[in-house]
Amino acid sequence: MADLFADEKTAPQPEAATPNAPLADRLRPRSLAEVVGQEHLTGAEGAIGRMVAAGKLSSMILWGPPGTGKTTIARLLADAVGMRFVPFPPSSPVSRT
Repeated sequence: MADLFADEKTAPQPEAATPNAPLADRLRPRSLAEVVGQEHLTGAEGAIGRMVAAGKLSSMILWGPPGTGKTTIARLLADAVGMRFVPFPPSSPVSRT
């Protein structure tokens, strides 16, 4: 199986923030190159950079306090390799049936 979600449409890409958008939206990176920090992981020689260059992502856990860019980075990674990104709130209940 080449791609589990090949028949599904990709989510619309976030557009540039309007001048009246909240500051966080206006400053949010629009590409991986705009992400500040963790260059040892996201740079060309880093683990994430190599995965993006190969066009394939492995499972990973992005951990940190709220507002540190975990969801933004996950969205940018998905965009960089042409994968669909589906966010879900961390407090949503998970069915265990």
